[in-house]
Amino acid sequence: MRRQARSRVLLTFICFVFGAMLGFSYQHAQKEAPRRQWSDSEWKKEYEYRSALIALQKENRSLKQQLVKKQEELAAWEKKLAEDQSNEAGLAKEAEQLRMHVGKARVKGKGVAVTLSDSSYIPSEASATDYIVHEQHVWKVVHELLISGAEAVAINGQRISHRSYIVCNGPVIEVDGTQHAAPFVISAIGDPDVLSSALGLAGGVIDELVEDHVDVKVEKQKDIVLDPVFAPKP
Repeated sequence: MRRQARSRVLLTFICFVFGAMLGFSYQHAQKEAPRRQWSDSEWKKEYEYRSALIALQKENRSLKQQLVKKQEELAAWEKKLAEDQSNEAGLAKEAEQLRMHVGKARVKGKGVAVTLSDSSYIPSEASATDYIVHEQHVWKVVHELLISGAEAVAINGQRISHRSYIVCNGPVIEVDGTQHAAPFVISAIGDPDVLSSALGLAGGVIDELVEDHVDVKVEKQKDIVLDPVFAPKP
């Protein structure tokens, strides 16, 4: 009896497992049925579409890489162009500064005006030539202004350059062949505070001029205009 009961239980279990397997196989077959119904031409088209999609994806990646490369090249060219333009601007500015320093360009700006006058008092027993302004006095002021950073200098409105000369000719001085009488106004464009301080240093130019009986007046000015060297006056 026990052996018969065991046999029945085992048979029942086997039938249950077999039935479950049949059910699973049937459901799987139902799901796969539509695919099995595709024709060969449909499978071929699907393969072609997938192949075309893969090819397009590859081409798209290649185009993206080319785009990135072109963008990098464009950025490099833009950087080079900006550097070239900056260099050109720098060269133009340098050329303008050179023209300004050699007196070939009109200059406008703030600066100082130094007036040198003959002494207002000459002792009767003294020589008059010891109490008037000479070319060395003018040169002292001009040199001090230039080494102190003056961008442009003029004497009585006449612009001077690196080739200018000043000589005495009796009661007047000649600047590049043009005669000027006292008082001599030396105009310089630059930092007014720096220029005036340089002239007024203890034992400096102003002290030396006063010791030589030259009357000196220094004025800071906000608007000085100096024409180019040898420019015709209107």
